[in-house]
Amino acid sequence: MNTAKNTDILSRSMKKTAKPRKTAGKAKKRSKKSGFSDGIKAFFLVCIIVALSALISCAVIMVHSSLKEGDLPQDIVSSGIEENQESRDVDVFSLILPKIEPKTESEQKIESVQKPAERPVLDSGISSVVTPPISTAAAVTMIVPGITERPKENLGTLVFVIDDAGNNLRELEPFLRIPGPLTIAVLPGLPYSAEAARRIRAAGKEVILHQPMEAIHGQNPGPGAIYSHMSADEIRAILARNIAEVGPVTGINNHQGSKITMNREIMQVILSFCKENNLYFLDSKTTADSIVPVLAGQMGVSIAERNVFIDNEQNKDAMLRYISGGLTRAQRNGSAVMIGHTWSPALAPLLTEQFPLYMEQGYTIKSVSDIIKR
Repeated sequence: MNTAKNTDILSRSMKKTAKPRKTAGKAKKRSKKSGFSDGIKAFFLVCIIVALSALISCAVIMVHSSLKEGDLPQDIVSSGIEENQESRDVDVFSLILPKIEPKTESEQKIESVQKPAERPVLDSGISSVVTPPISTAAAVTMIVPGITERPKENLGTLVFVIDDAGNNLRELEPFLRIPGPLTIAVLPGLPYSAEAARRIRAAGKEVILHQPMEAIHGQNPGPGAIYSHMSADEIRAILARNIAEVGPVTGINNHQGSKITMNREIMQVILSFCKENNLYFLDSKTTADSIVPVLAGQMGVSIAERNVFIDNEQNKDAMLRYISGGLTRAQRNGSAVMIGHTWSPALAPLLTEQFPLYMEQGYTIKSVSDIIKR
């Protein structure tokens, strides 16, 4: 009895144990079906992505073809080129097609210098030119100057005056070979005054009279000088004689003369002489108390004023430092007048070296008469 009962209990227990296995089997079947469904979804998603990519690629190809053929409106084409210029993969050939890239005003000015023959063909507000077919290499070469070369800004006008010519010709000669405008002031009454003036004119430089005048501290100004005790007639006679020796000249500047340029009466005589003979006066500013600028303005006489002495110190570094001050002044005021002397042995080589550099930087070099307002 007990054996049968135990057997029945064991049988029921085994049936209960078997049920979970059946449930696990059903779960496994559901998992397989779910995995199969996810795989199908992923496949369809990949197909959709591939199809969209293909459509986008086709659209890009069509747009690119249209750009090359010039079928799109001009504003769309220009926008596309600007984006290409900002990327690393620039289409060089599309950049040089006149139909695709309207040229800016600055680029047109640059090309007008580089290409001598251009004929306008459109009158629609966008400049265009007809040019002959060019090779790829030539096209790239034409683009480079337009990108790298820009018109130089005019930084100011530099005027270099060289005083004290006439003592000898050896010191003068290096200045005559400087490749650019110079104003050279010749002292009167010296052994080589007349010949120095003749050689200066032959070299294409400007000649002015370097008129000796009395100084405050009594230094000897040299022959042909004007002194404060002289009458108006004496002063006029001296000026006429000195100009006859070294002329023709375009102007006069003072050699020493601190005492004279402070004297209103004497400077009236000198400036009147300049006005009557169509000469300008360059005030060397040997004294800060010079009456010349105010008096010349009242008399209506054309003048210029010295801004920098270049060779107060006789070495290259110091002279470059003084000239640098003149460059700054030219940038600020439009021009600068700088005075040196023939007896400075390092000055002529320095100016010969620096003139091309100043012009390359954007400065203009002129003579004194070029900046005088008459």
